[in-house]
Amino acid sequence: MSEVTEPRGVPTGPGRSAPDGSVIAVERLVHVYPEGTRALDGVDLAIRPGERVAIIGQNGSGKSTLVRHFNGLLRPTEGRVLVDGADAMGRRVAHLAATVGLAFQDPDRQIFAGKVRNEVAFGPRNLGRAGAEIDAAVSEALTATGLDKDADTNPYDLGYSRRKLLALASILAMGTPVVVLDEPTTGQDARGVDRIHRIVAALAEAGRTVIAISHDMRFVAEAFARVVVMRDGRIVLDGPPAEVFGQAAWPTLASTFLEPPLAARVGVQLELGATPTEEALLSAMSQHAGGTIEP
Repeated sequence: MSEVTEPRGVPTGPGRSAPDGSVIAVERLVHVYPEGTRALDGVDLAIRPGERVAIIGQNGSGKSTLVRHFNGLLRPTEGRVLVDGADAMGRRVAHLAATVGLAFQDPDRQIFAGKVRNEVAFGPRNLGRAGAEIDAAVSEALTATGLDKDADTNPYDLGYSRRKLLALASILAMGTPVVVLDEPTTGQDARGVDRIHRIVAALAEAGRTVIAISHDMRFVAEAFARVVVMRDGRIVLDGPPAEVFGQAAWPTLASTFLEPPLAARVGVQLELGATPTEEALLSAMSQHAGGTIEP
């Protein structure tokens, strides 16, 4: 893990792949909104193909602003973003959408069709697919998200949690190499969170890059191999969950108004590390049944 105090660059030339083969390379990125808010303040970040990366931080830390540069929804005030080695500034959103699929935090911002199947089919059709290829992509995405029985339902007849899954299905069907999920577990019950876990794992197994913004620290610790922590438009921690949620990083997390997941706090006290397995926790807690464990 690295505690980041200064921007870290990924030196590349125009239109060339990053030296480390990054699928997303952010270089000294600054974004200032029209009213003057400096949402990003010199961010440097490299994400390799196939990585599972969670981006965390308090509201207003710059998380959503950062990921919206990956598919061109926002453009840099300063610095640049390379997608597959090419500067995103010179590429249309529709072009970038073939590489980076983004499921919004609010599903109602991207749902518009009258039927679930039509909503999911829109993305792959826009990417030039047709016929049986679209049908297969839609079927697979609906099955993965548990919406296969709702194919002919009006999306607004679904509850909020299922509309979140519909927005995710729409991105899955596009087959983009990079999938970005903004607060995917919001509104989900335990079964829904478990389904999203499985989707993230399946995407990673298929070699696709998964980037998620989340306030669900348990989900982050269990589903992602790398955690990036943001504060005031900068990256302050970057590393595996075992280190980012480890005791040495707690003061930095506290400065971002975040707490490590309960399992990490208990695991540290029981000397099991910050990412203990459920089996290890249960075993250790049974042995310490007569003692006291601080929450």
